[in-house]
Amino acid sequence: MTQAGTTPAPDSTAVEHRDVIIVGAGLSGIGAAARLHRELPGKDYAILEGRENIGGTWDLFRYPGIRSDSDMFTLAYPFRPWREPKSIADGADIRRYITETAREYGVTERIRFGTKVVGASWDSATARWTVDTITADGPKRWTCSFLFMCSGYYDYDKGFQPDFPGREDFAGTWVHPQFWPEDLDYTGKKVVVIGSGATAVTLIPSLAAKAGHVTMLQRSPSYLTVLPSKDPVADQLRRFLPAKVAHAILRLQYVTLTQAFYQLARRRPERVKKVLRGLAVRFLQDESYVDQHFTPSYDPWDQRLCVIPEGDFYKSINRGDASVVTDHIERITEKGIRLRSGAELEADVIVSATGLSLSPLGGITIHVDGEQVDIGKTVTYRGLMLSGLPNLAFCIGYINASWTLRADLVARYVPRLLALMDRERIAVATPAPTASPDRPLLDIESNYVKRSEHLFPRQGRKDPWRLHQNFFLDAVGLGRADLKRDMILTPVSALGARDARVPTPTASGIAADRAADSSVDRAATPATAQQEVAS
Repeated sequence: MTQAGTTPAPDSTAVEHRDVIIVGAGLSGIGAAARLHRELPGKDYAILEGRENIGGTWDLFRYPGIRSDSDMFTLAYPFRPWREPKSIADGADIRRYITETAREYGVTERIRFGTKVVGASWDSATARWTVDTITADGPKRWTCSFLFMCSGYYDYDKGFQPDFPGREDFAGTWVHPQFWPEDLDYTGKKVVVIGSGATAVTLIPSLAAKAGHVTMLQRSPSYLTVLPSKDPVADQLRRFLPAKVAHAILRLQYVTLTQAFYQLARRRPERVKKVLRGLAVRFLQDESYVDQHFTPSYDPWDQRLCVIPEGDFYKSINRGDASVVTDHIERITEKGIRLRSGAELEADVIVSATGLSLSPLGGITIHVDGEQVDIGKTVTYRGLMLSGLPNLAFCIGYINASWTLRADLVARYVPRLLALMDRERIAVATPAPTASPDRPLLDIESNYVKRSEHLFPRQGRKDPWRLHQNFFLDAVGLGRADLKRDMILTPVSALGARDARVPTPTASGIAADRAADSSVDRAATPATAQQEVAS
């Protein structure tokens, strides 16, 4: 199966070389390719995509009600305006937007679908990556001078599934949202959704429209916030201004509000708790119900905040279509779930919205000069490269804002680095660690992150070894970054020499760097970063 307009896959016995190989044809990969296509049109590149369609996460997740968990003015690319009426968009609309962007920017024909990357090996003597893939026709090998990993961090092969005792006794249908059956009929049935995160609160209003009743079973509450699904200001701006101008204004507005709210939550958590509780009480009209089921034990943004557009989840509860139970699972029974309190929830369908499994760099195996790299012992460089890994960049978004905000900054940084390497005849660029890796890469308390924390790179406390969760700092910092700082740059003339070998990737033996750098905590102003937002 191939995508319309896509060049057929090459002979699986041949080894193809590209200047750049991008892994992943999702939101990040298509954005990276569009930037590379625009800013370095002479670069020969290919996108390797394991699935048969464009979209990545937005193609994988097909459960009822799937939608964005942030506004589309920041989730969309800055160079291609979001024109749809909904600012909190349905999954199908996002998938279509990504596909149309790929077509518009000439990216589609560069994608090789059904090409799953399983390993990459760097050879210092030739300054090349060898990329091993699996296709329907068998193994296929590629080589490239620069490898750009845009595969996100979700494990597409499996979601997180706790080992609930008695699960095999359940006589109904058991579903994980990551693998939603297309033919599942839940009309008029009793549905229990295990979980209280973004997936659960997205699913429940959609399920409740057809199910007999939907119960959300949670061990503990999550913070929820209500946002409108449409923005009337956006409609007015798009009516009177050119699409790109309106999009730039809206993007700046939303990123400013999002960052301001995050900073308020971290600095004044009690105030934000009061606001979020007030929203819940306004919709549910029952303070005791809110205190019992919607009052988390942690501070806002210790874990990611869940968005419910138009308060749809609360409205389902008010109508009686849905309800919430806060308790622990004792065991799964034939008819449903027995709780620690002794109560039993009957169910025809149980949806295990229990979270995601994470895997760095798409879970591929990486070798450098024959030695396998433990990604968990590397240090992130500017949040987009890794210590000791030459000519490799990876894309990771924000945990407190739209993924694309950071993904696009990374996609702009990489062409700048490649242009420098071409201009100065540099064959190899390798981050050389100088910072103490004493913090996790994803510094948040969500369970799905904590479970996989040891697999991911670490970060330091000072630039360029720190991953900021602040768009304005990154917009200025990455846009003006000294591309040579803390980098080992090997000229073309040195290839094959003994000193061309890269340092072994390791977190041990790195110079201590414990002093906090107060300068990195000073937020850049929106005005300073406005040009970056609009570009």
